[in-house]
Amino acid sequence: MTTHTEPTPRVVIADDQELVRTGFRLILTARGIDVVGEAGDGAEAVAAVCRLRPDVVLMDIRMPAMDGLEAARRLLAQAPDCRVIMLTTFDLDHYVYAALAAGASGFLLKDVTPAHLAAAVRLVDTGDALLAPSITRRLVERFAPSAPATGSGLATPAVHRDLAALTPREREVLTLMGRGLSNAELAQELTLSEATVKTHVARIFAKLSLRDRAQAVVLAYKTGLVSPGESADTAKPWGRN
Repeated sequence: MTTHTEPTPRVVIADDQELVRTGFRLILTARGIDVVGEAGDGAEAVAAVCRLRPDVVLMDIRMPAMDGLEAARRLLAQAPDCRVIMLTTFDLDHYVYAALAAGASGFLLKDVTPAHLAAAVRLVDTGDALLAPSITRRLVERFAPSAPATGSGLATPAVHRDLAALTPREREVLTLMGRGLSNAELAQELTLSEATVKTHVARIFAKLSLRDRAQAVVLAYKTGLVSPGESADTAKPWGRN
């Protein structure tokens, strides 16, 4: 009854286990999402994206021939508008950071519920990003303590120079994004309309050359805009544009 306004993303599923691919396909198609292709390894995933031009790729990390991280880098270089959700059974830190560095818009464990999996696909298709709650907490724990460090090379000064381009309001919006607030929650917190919040978010992305919310979240941690105590209990994984 309410499906007319919802987007219908076109999805490719990349996983080396056929049973997993079949399960994901059944889950998504039952919820009105079009699964246009499958791949059994990273190389096949890159080829499928070039051939089928999906909106979203569900990408396993550990696959033969080419792993999901390298596949994500390659396919996003060729199809930058495609969105990648990394899926894995391994809740390991280095996968999270590598996935975000590769340009992934989301990272979920394979024990995600069917409803949340479908919601995740629709969410990233709108240009937003998502992280599982435990992953969001650990991003804060990893990045925020390193923010006060001063002599760590050229990256930190460059980041702070970029932040200087933000207005006070934009800096406030970035901080709240780093805590995991959706646009609706940002509007409520700042007593603004959602349209105004979306404008601020778009300007932040443009000024800082950010691809999506995932990169904004990491930047907020790295620069110390968010501390572990502030966001560990407030991060929300299903924020929408």
